[in-house]
This record gives sequence, C-alpha cells and structure tokens, in this order.
Amino acid sequence: MIATLKDYFENQLDLPPAAVEWLLDLWRTIQTFDDMHDHDQVADVMPALWGALISMPGNPFYQAHAAALQAAMATAILKWHAANVAEASGKADERSFVWRAAYYDVVLLAVLFCHGQAAALDMAPVVMMMYGEPFADYREEFPYA
Repeated sequence: MIATLKDYFENQLDLPPAAVEWLLDLWRTIQTFDDMHDHDQVADVMPALWGALISMPGNPFYQAHAAALQAAMATAILKWHAANVAEASGKADERSFVWRAAYYDVVLLAVLFCHGQAAALDMAPVVMMMYGEPFADYREEFPYA
C-alpha cells in the first residue's frame, strides 16, 4: 500500500518529497494504531513509533503547516473514534464508513498547501477516488448494517 500511495502522491498529486514523506509516515502510524485497536497482528511498531515521534514532527512540510495539520489530524482522530464506536455498537452505516477515512481529508489539505485553492478544487475528486474500499465491502463486515 505504501508504494502505491507514494506513487499516487508523487505522480497523480505532484506533491513535493517532504509532503509525500510526511503523509506516508502518517499513514503508517494510523494503520499501526488501527491494527492495535482492532487487536490485529502488528509485525513492527518501530516505523510508526519513529514516524510519530521523530520523522513527522521534524518534517519541513509539517513544520511549515503544523497548526493546520494538527487540527486536521485531531479531527481525523475524533472521526476515527466515532466510526469505531458506531461499529462496536451495531450502528455502522454510510456515515461511519466515510468518517473512518478522514486520512484523505489530510491528504486534500496537503494538496491545498502545496498547489493552492484552484488546483485543490480540480484535484479534490482525484483525492476522493483514492479511497479504495467500496461501501459494499465495508457493509459486509457488519451483518446488522
């Protein structure tokens, strides 16, 4: 997945290297914490740990946009939590499906910072299509949905 994301960030979204690396670190960290939350096997926590504590805060893209990126990440965490609560309580639906994918909100914000409003408007549908899980597949995870 990382190689695919990297290619997408570089070739489809034309993001600079620092933005690409920060977004990839964020992805690794999110996936690791999600796997831990779901009690899935985590082969190696070191990439997420290093990313969260060293690479991400030291990244020049992050440093230039820290306040906005922190707010976006805070919102993404809250949305992820709400989706998990809905899933655990038998209330998973279209809303929880969308909210659990808040990472792509952060990607779109990176596009805005790197390319400006006009380009971000044009690229927003491209970012939306990055989310690869169909709703039907998500729904199958929950027999009550």
